[in-house]
Amino acid sequence: MSKNDTAENLRKELNTMADTLEEVLSSSDKPKAELQKMRSRAENILKSTRDQLSETGEKMVDKTKELKDKADTYVHDNPWTGVAIGAAAGLVLGVLLSRR
Repeated sequence: MSKNDTAENLRKELNTMADTLEEVLSSSDKPKAELQKMRSRAENILKSTRDQLSETGEKMVDKTKELKDKADTYVHDNPWTGVAIGAAAGLVLGVLLSRR
């Protein structure tokens, strides 16, 4: 599942949950059985959304760790390249700040 698909699914889940909760909150004149049915549906949507948010958060943590490890490995394998990149960034910032 791509990043855009995950974001779109979460957006749909949250919109559905919000609509269901609005329906539950605005339906005080409905029969008790119907209110219970709407409440059950809202609870299911909330559980599904929580699960999906948790899963997405775990994926983000894993991806961040993977990127950190790749950057760490690259800098350890190519220390002078890392120093050169840092020096170039410092030089560019220095030039930009001195022009002010």
